[in-house]
Amino acid sequence: MASDFVAIACVLRPQGRRGEVLAAILSDFPSRFEKLRRAFVDQPACPPVAVAIEHAWLHKGKVVLKFSGVDSIDDAESLKGCYIFVPQEEKIALSAGQFYLCELEGCRVVVLEEGRERTLGTVTDIEKTGGVDLLHVSDARREILIPLAQEICKRIDPTARLIVVDPPPDLLDLNLK
Repeated sequence: MASDFVAIACVLRPQGRRGEVLAAILSDFPSRFEKLRRAFVDQPACPPVAVAIEHAWLHKGKVVLKFSGVDSIDDAESLKGCYIFVPQEEKIALSAGQFYLCELEGCRVVVLEEGRERTLGTVTDIEKTGGVDLLHVSDARREILIPLAQEICKRIDPTARLIVVDPPPDLLDLNLK
């Protein structure tokens, strides 16, 4: 399922008395909700279920959604904690040189040393820090934290599953301690 869908929101709680829900926005494109009329909801122990969206509006950095057939506070309460998905093919297209963070997981990370590539490991996670995100790069022996900054990550090619880094002199040594 994870490869077929992209999560765009997570239901926090009911909003109002008519079955609306308040959801945290997980998309970098909040305006997408204005035209969204169909999505998928994950229900525990069930495959994602298609839902029709009657209305959606932004509210204080979140989104209020009104699903067809969800008409009471109790109905809305049952959706608390559910994720809202769209199919992969409906993900917003990015400009050249841009990428989704989720596309970096599984990429091989290499450093160029004297014209040769040396593999540092594979991206296993991306840590949001509130500043520069950190790539968790693991090999069989250790984990390295590499800032996801243009000065360090010189080439990012999610299609080739490759990230070329040029770390400052002591960055890799810091990870050994």
